[in-house]
Amino acid sequence: MNTDFTPALPTGGLLLVSLLAVALLLFLIMKVRLHAFLALVLVSLLTAVATGIPAGEVVPTMTEGFGSTLGSVALLVGLGAVLGRLLEISGGAQVLADRLLRLFGENRAPLALSVASLLFGFPIFFDAGLVVMLPVIFTVARRLGGSVLLYGLPAATAFSVMHIFVPPHPGPVAATGFLGADIGLVLLFGLVIAIPTWYVAGYLYGRIMGRRLVLPVPDILGTASEEDEADPPALWTILLLLLLPLVLIFANTGLDALGVAGVVDPEAGWVLAVRTVGQTPVALLITVLLAIYLLRVRRRRPGRETESIVDSSFGPICSIILITGAGGMFGAVLRASGTGDALAESLEGLGMPVILAGFVIASALRLAQGSATVALTTAASVVQPVVDTMTDLSSVQLAALVLALAAGSVIASHVNDSGFWLVGRFLGMDVKTTLKTWTVIQTLMAFTGFGLASVIYLVG
Repeated sequence: MNTDFTPALPTGGLLLVSLLAVALLLFLIMKVRLHAFLALVLVSLLTAVATGIPAGEVVPTMTEGFGSTLGSVALLVGLGAVLGRLLEISGGAQVLADRLLRLFGENRAPLALSVASLLFGFPIFFDAGLVVMLPVIFTVARRLGGSVLLYGLPAATAFSVMHIFVPPHPGPVAATGFLGADIGLVLLFGLVIAIPTWYVAGYLYGRIMGRRLVLPVPDILGTASEEDEADPPALWTILLLLLLPLVLIFANTGLDALGVAGVVDPEAGWVLAVRTVGQTPVALLITVLLAIYLLRVRRRRPGRETESIVDSSFGPICSIILITGAGGMFGAVLRASGTGDALAESLEGLGMPVILAGFVIASALRLAQGSATVALTTAASVVQPVVDTMTDLSSVQLAALVLALAAGSVIASHVNDSGFWLVGRFLGMDVKTTLKTWTVIQTLMAFTGFGLASVIYLVG
């Protein structure tokens, strides 16, 4: 697909079209009650035409955006859903939930789930981690009662802050490379920023909204049978199945970060082999196969029943996958139209301090096209020439600048962000509720993270 063309509209016109597109999308979904998948496809088509994407590139742009999003999401969500259903059906999620509640107490259940999510979120990507953690979240919510949001929002935010601020996730690693920052300092200060940001945006605000908006636990992953409830798997089995993908994925992302830092040769045969096994789809596939053996075969459960469990795990997530892919399609159309690039260029010469300019550019890119990783890496490339001329910046200030850009890249998740649909649909929220909760949480993350990064920048 060739997207190298001159935008047909000036920056103001591109921004106006994108705003009207978002407004139309919300109107179709919330007022007309058109299914989100159909609304996203229709608005993506209209936006592509209105922004002047050449006629021959309209459909390829849409399908490439849809396909690339599904390429990164569908495998992870599909395999994660199978693993989640196996953990739920076998009674394994109940075993882990019981242990967490004994350690933390029932009154601290959201904290317990969030601590587990922060640990799991260190090496594992946001969407994969959330899907794997869902059966435990749902089990705790069913047992203790109340809104699923009370437990789900803090945990989802925990995965999000780790994905945005902490290497070895791709966004901060790429921005670190662009700006020449020390990846060790980015990791250290990323953790310093991620924890209080999660506490403010996810734990405090998430619990407030969880008490105000009472939603039932979605019946996506099923429930354990009486036979499995009477004979649940051992705790070590569940911990093995949850930790195995983390170890494999961490080996991949850790070696990637070490390769960027020059510690290991990224082209060495053993590095490539370990990184292949640690790719998230491969790691999850290995874990799913092991789960089938440990939770079904080894415990002498019927093979036909196991096949039925795996097959039934796909039906409830099909709508989620299609909507998420269509959200990626909408973001891809906005990117191809030149909206984000034009906006970034118009902000370059505003005369702001570099840390504020970087935050504003990353925020604008996030609002314009949806992807946090694209917003972060693009913003880093935009400010790189300025940073290269600032020879007096310390290593601490460079790390803080990376994290300020990361904060801007997460602001105001909305309908052009595939993560918006993933979180909303998995937790059973409609668009209005997702805007009240997840969009606000991501905005709080952005401003809290930027405030903390600014303090580090000034002190450093």
